[in-house]
Amino acid sequence: MDWINRLNSAINYMEEHIKNEIDMEEVGKIAGCSSYHFQRMFTYMADITLSEYIRRRRMSLAAVDLLSGEKVIDVALSYGYDSPTAFNRAFKNIHGIAPSKISEEGVNIKSYPPIHFHISIKGECEMNYRIVKKEAFRIVGISMPLQREVEKNFEMVPQMWGKAHMDGSIQKLLGIMGKDMPGILGVSMCNDEEEWKYYIAVASTQSIPEGMEESIVPAFTWAVFSSEGEGTSIQDLERRIVTDWLPTSGYEYADGPDVEVYLNADPMNMKYEVWIPVVKK
Repeated sequence: MDWINRLNSAINYMEEHIKNEIDMEEVGKIAGCSSYHFQRMFTYMADITLSEYIRRRRMSLAAVDLLSGEKVIDVALSYGYDSPTAFNRAFKNIHGIAPSKISEEGVNIKSYPPIHFHISIKGECEMNYRIVKKEAFRIVGISMPLQREVEKNFEMVPQMWGKAHMDGSIQKLLGIMGKDMPGILGVSMCNDEEEWKYYIAVASTQSIPEGMEESIVPAFTWAVFSSEGEGTSIQDLERRIVTDWLPTSGYEYADGPDVEVYLNADPMNMKYEVWIPVVKK
């Protein structure tokens, strides 16, 4: 329950600072993980991105302020909008009406209450996992910077994979892949103290091909989940790890990278693993 309590404490912190710029690193610290891991966990558990949740909460509270008689320009400023035009756009995206129309008779307004997490035991599907202690290892590949708002990366990362297939990068990586950890890796390096990066890479001790770079994945204890079959989704597996396994596992996220391991490229029989860094509670 400690883990769930920390998540709810993070939600409470955001509520207390809902009219200010929310410090995502502080949110992660309260939850006991990096801001990256918190945003991913939130998205999987709440089925909405954290930034969208914050927008909905702000506009829900803004509607209450407007109904109490506050002026549109004052409410806009109090929620961090420099111009009424930007506030009007955000308000209309949530409520479907302009803020100036809120007091008209018969107008429908949306209300989004604060989220509260609790444990729900489902267990309708088995999960295959193992705990692995692994020393630091070197990866070689291509990288791109990740945005601090995780949702912005949901389009960028698939585009990067598509480009890597088209320009021959994947074939180059297969040629230098080590035997110790076979598979093409998707590595999210998202320590709050450093620039966030995403790598398409392999574990390798060979020379770095032109146009590529190396990085070191630190030593961690990993929870390794495997799945395979037609129509399977690595995102579905990651969602189940966060919502079904992590709350009652006896483990919690460590401040380390996430690693996706793609063991083959057959869309009719996908085989992959998800490695998450963990520590005992």
